[in-house]
Amino acid sequence: MITNLNSLLLSEGCCSQLELRVVEEDDKLGSFSSPVATGETPHQLQKTSHIHSSCHRVLNPAQTNLFKNHSFTASTRAISVHAAKLTNGAAETNRAGPLVEYERRICSGELVDGDRCQVVTLTELQRLYDELVQSADECQLDRNVEKPVRSGWLWSRLLSHPSHSPVKGLYLYGGVGTGKTMLMDLFFDQLPSNWRKKRIHFHDFMLKVHGLLQKHKGLSDPLEVVAGEISEEAILLCLDEFMVTDVADALILNRLFKHLFSKGIILVATSNRAPDNLYEGGLQRDLFLPFIATLKERCVIHEIGSSIDYRKMTSGEEGFYFIGTDSSAFLKQKFQQLVGEGTATPKEVEVVMGRKLKVPLGANGCAYFTFEELCDRPLAAADYLGLFKNFHTLALEGIPIFGLQNKSAAHRFVTLIDVTYENKARLLCTAEGSPQELFEKIVTISEAKQMAPRTASRSQKSDVSDLCVDNELGFAKDRTISRLTEINSKEYLEQHAAMLAEKKVDQGRMDQDAVEA
Repeated sequence: MITNLNSLLLSEGCCSQLELRVVEEDDKLGSFSSPVATGETPHQLQKTSHIHSSCHRVLNPAQTNLFKNHSFTASTRAISVHAAKLTNGAAETNRAGPLVEYERRICSGELVDGDRCQVVTLTELQRLYDELVQSADECQLDRNVEKPVRSGWLWSRLLSHPSHSPVKGLYLYGGVGTGKTMLMDLFFDQLPSNWRKKRIHFHDFMLKVHGLLQKHKGLSDPLEVVAGEISEEAILLCLDEFMVTDVADALILNRLFKHLFSKGIILVATSNRAPDNLYEGGLQRDLFLPFIATLKERCVIHEIGSSIDYRKMTSGEEGFYFIGTDSSAFLKQKFQQLVGEGTATPKEVEVVMGRKLKVPLGANGCAYFTFEELCDRPLAAADYLGLFKNFHTLALEGIPIFGLQNKSAAHRFVTLIDVTYENKARLLCTAEGSPQELFEKIVTISEAKQMAPRTASRSQKSDVSDLCVDNELGFAKDRTISRLTEINSKEYLEQHAAMLAEKKVDQGRMDQDAVEA
């Protein structure tokens, strides 16, 4: 059976010899280990994590669509049959984990078969899950087990030495919409609730780091103190959308993660970029390179080889993306319909560390901005996060075609869409073109080199006069186009509506409890 599976995987080009060895070892040893019994369902686990609450974990049509909208070959089913046999055996020995849960969903009809490359990635996640369960005590994952307190000079000297985790983390990277976040969430949801774990978006994580650095300003090595606080809260750190665009982040990441890894942190991360391509072309990148080496040393690096963008397989053109410069009145009309009977007025919300963000119009969870007000000003991820803590719907008027003249605004727009998507917020907007057309003039260095020059100098000048050659932006545009597509899909909007309904019910219960109290 395993020989046939090896041949199949190699012939499809979905994994390497190293990955096959992992599959072989799992097959020989039956490596799905018994987890710590928690007595909680994945949905209950989600409820216990405040960091994870921004991710809607209840299965919805969009998630099911990831698999039902694509016809897979018989070879995919062969992989599912193999994994299903492992799962059936798992039921007899109380095994658990992301691959086991994935196959359970296939068997129950919640998912229909699977992407071959996603199955290989799930095998990696299952391997990590099993290693963590086996080494839970050594890794000090259980938050209910107190650490031994040692005092005296000898213990302080011994405990000051690095104590790396015996388990390496996992760095998953691949193209946009290939399911990286979904796979990591599937992994995270299967972890025991008593473990010291955290799932957080990279934007949010770095905001927290900078906030803690401000708190401990003046200490000889504030990064070590920050790393200590982070490791006290979580030993298993799951970072979604790992990307480095800010020079301030780039300069502290190596020292921060050296401290974190020395305190036993295990990192699971997703990214659009391979480690060697992180912060490519950034300022003072030579100071960032040691972090790449550290990352490779402490994590298994795995590429998700799927070329399918599942976000674009949702039913598009169901949302509020309006093309045309004369759509302002129509956008305001749609905005007022969502506001309802309330009156939208200027508001001010607190974002981070006492900073305020002025909202031109806001009411009933809906905010209205022009593009210039939100993306042509010196705002950052912290401001957008603060915005979505107070509003669940954003109306954005006048998104332009991006090029050299508005490069900074393009960077902010990319960040805005990332934060919108991560918070499952609703977006209404008017734009000068489709998502693809917005970024046509944004190219990477390699793309620019491949562009054939025109024979006539006049035509050439016209072609490149507003061309923006920016590696980071050129790389991020595919993710932004993909997310804009999904944000305007029927499935995403249904998920948003379900989230609002759930919040309304929760608020009703809280109000009832307050009355009874």
